[in-house]
Amino acid sequence: MALNWYRFSSPATFYPLAGRLVPLFGWGAAVLAAVGLWLGFVVAPTDFQQGEVYRIIFIHVPSAWMSMFLYVVMAFWGALLLGFNTRLSGMMAQAIAPTGALMTFIALWSGALWGRPTWGTYWAWDARMTSELILLFLYFGIIALRQAIGDPRRADRACAVLALVGVVNIPIIYFSVKWWNTLHQGASVKLTGSSMETTMLAGMLVMSFAFWFYAIAVVLARVRTIVLERERGAAWVAELPEARSA
Repeated sequence: MALNWYRFSSPATFYPLAGRLVPLFGWGAAVLAAVGLWLGFVVAPTDFQQGEVYRIIFIHVPSAWMSMFLYVVMAFWGALLLGFNTRLSGMMAQAIAPTGALMTFIALWSGALWGRPTWGTYWAWDARMTSELILLFLYFGIIALRQAIGDPRRADRACAVLALVGVVNIPIIYFSVKWWNTLHQGASVKLTGSSMETTMLAGMLVMSFAFWFYAIAVVLARVRTIVLERERGAAWVAELPEARSA
């Protein structure tokens, strides 16, 4: 039996589905994080060049990947909103922005901590660092723009346009190490393989899935709150157990 995905574009249908998925992804993130930290900080060997300081990659790299991935997903929902005018698209984009900003901040913060012993400075106007900082400003700009517009539907469309314009920064972040001379090393993980030791790679990938599961859980929990705020006058909201108890 084919699953009708269009059915879940309705906030009334998506709300209970998101509620069932939140604990699943939340517990999954906790388990994966525990395994990933154990692999990264206990099992993985010491790097022969950087020593123990390299272990920050188990936080830095997953957060950097997620900062870019979440922006692309947010822009995707913005494109769906502009193309099909679906209410849930705007709500999803709104829910993603704070988590994307958090991931970008963690990537910049952990990168600075890594850079001090490796490069001798917390910050340099390196192409990748600068473009990642611009990504943080884009997230902040989208969040601020939404707060500045009183009408949620107008805010959705304005933020969608800004997200789509800003998405050009994502390939700049990714390819900056190839396009310019930067302090950053090239990618250690590629579709064709990896130059990393097996245990190091396993720990980083597990932590990446942990960050991914965490982001899904938090975004789904946040979008449920947004749905309740925007749909508070709908009959189906009044029938919810949490609405009756409130």
